[in-house]
Amino acid sequence: MHLANYLGLVDTSEKLLADALEKVARHHKDEPDVEQTCLLLSAWSRQHHGRLQPFIAKYSEDKSPEPDRLHNALFDGVRNGSLGLLRDLHDLWLLANEVDLCWIVISQAALGLRDKELEALCTHCKKETRRQLDWLMTRMKQAAPQTLIVAD
Repeated sequence: MHLANYLGLVDTSEKLLADALEKVARHHKDEPDVEQTCLLLSAWSRQHHGRLQPFIAKYSEDKSPEPDRLHNALFDGVRNGSLGLLRDLHDLWLLANEVDLCWIVISQAALGLRDKELEALCTHCKKETRRQLDWLMTRMKQAAPQTLIVAD
């Protein structure tokens, strides 16, 4: 069974997303909503990670270097200013999409296994991950005109 592969992917990806959200919160705390919202979204990912552990114990987990490679490719160095914030939000959005896709795939496996508890976890985590994605997209749309048109 290859479910262990995706459990490993989502487990690591949720941890990396939580860490990245906290890093962006610290680095861009001068922005009115970024610090608090990123910390809230990070807490959601940490909760997802925690709630996943019983299923890792049940089905096992294959650790993969893929999430780390994605994280390292996206978050390369400190970015400053409004363009730095926009790029950091963009990278968070990409990483959150990796998490979202993992939950979708695991949800399909849960249906096949008839594992109602795993289905419920996937539904909950997908919903919160979509809210993370929605906030990131909204915040990028809000920042883009000022950032891309007005010179620093």
